[in-house]
Amino acid sequence: MSAPIAPRLLGILAIAALLPRYGWAAAINRTDEASEASIKDGSVECSPYDYPPTSSKLSLFPGIWKNAKILPNDSVALDLWNSISGKIPNISQKSTSLSGYSANDPDCWWTYSQCTQPKLAGLQPDIIAPPEPSTLGYGFDDGPACDHNVFYDFLAGNNQKATMFFIGSNVMSYPLEAQRALTDGHEICLHTWSHPHMTTLASEDAFAEIYYCESMQAVKLAVGVTPTCWRPPYGDIDDRIRSISKAMGLQTFMWGYDTSDADVGEGSSVTPADVEQQYQAFINKAQSGAFNKTGAIVLTHELNNFTMSEAVKHYPELKAAFAHIVPIGVGLNITQPYVETNYSLPTFQEYISGTTIANPATVNATVSVSTSSSVTILLPSSSSSVSGNPVNVNKATSFLGTSLCLGALTSHVLFLCLTELL
Repeated sequence: MSAPIAPRLLGILAIAALLPRYGWAAAINRTDEASEASIKDGSVECSPYDYPPTSSKLSLFPGIWKNAKILPNDSVALDLWNSISGKIPNISQKSTSLSGYSANDPDCWWTYSQCTQPKLAGLQPDIIAPPEPSTLGYGFDDGPACDHNVFYDFLAGNNQKATMFFIGSNVMSYPLEAQRALTDGHEICLHTWSHPHMTTLASEDAFAEIYYCESMQAVKLAVGVTPTCWRPPYGDIDDRIRSISKAMGLQTFMWGYDTSDADVGEGSSVTPADVEQQYQAFINKAQSGAFNKTGAIVLTHELNNFTMSEAVKHYPELKAAFAHIVPIGVGLNITQPYVETNYSLPTFQEYISGTTIANPATVNATVSVSTSSSVTILLPSSSSSVSGNPVNVNKATSFLGTSLCLGALTSHVLFLCLTELL
């Protein structure tokens, strides 16, 4: 026999009261990229969600934001490492201190001397600028940010594509946000699994930092493509790390100028005024004609509201100072940015002529929710962080004597909960 009408109505009202409290919106289906991209409230977008194509594979990865190591049971990673380890030079690990290192910089250690021309034979120079005159190679580190929709909407409104350097831990936490980059026509490059100083790591661990972000791992799993470009966190690279990335089929994209936007925050002496000054100095340099023969790449970040707001604020000035603003790969005429061949970038000439997407990609990751089985969800914690606690919900969970679906993160599952109540 069904429950009396009054308790059932109380249950429905309880759902209505709890959804806003936890930042959930019943009308948002958080299992596909298009619906996720429609969220305009950053706090809602940053609330945890479950995406089975990636969440079901978390045990195959290092812990989120844990320094990567080859997992003991990962025979694919181990075999790949064994196949390239003999090609890695015997160059010592570095520390975060520069003291004691040779002034001759035998390892072309960027952190020491900003060296980008390898001293070891057979390695490509790091890319620090596109060859095209008055051209800005536009890109952002540290994504995907959980609340980037407003920023990506701005880029889309200006038909502006960029190169997004994604961290594997962020991709696994917010896979639908990662998918939006490809859907919108941006170029995706790697930025390691957990953002460490790469030269401080043992070679095997440096390999793991790249492998679990690339290959059949985070970006491939969530988005469906395998990037062929990367950027070392903090620019920390030497000829040993270059040898590892080369063996993994990656080209290194660095930069020539820095906005310092990511340095603003607790414990840092860098202020917003410093960032404004860095932006303006770079813009002034462009306006003076410094890039009339060769373009430039400037370091900016998809890290938080401040860094993205700064990018929006200064975009009109950059647009006026440069003849062209393009993804880094486009500026280099790299038309095949991924191992997969079902997607391509336009040539530089095509892009500046208005063809900003040469071959639109279809995100190769889908999810369906069965109405007959349980659904694993992430309930937001009581803190302000974006962590959550896994909960398994079989349609409805008993609460206050009423069948109440606390875990209804999508409109589809919520409908099931309401149906159960009625």
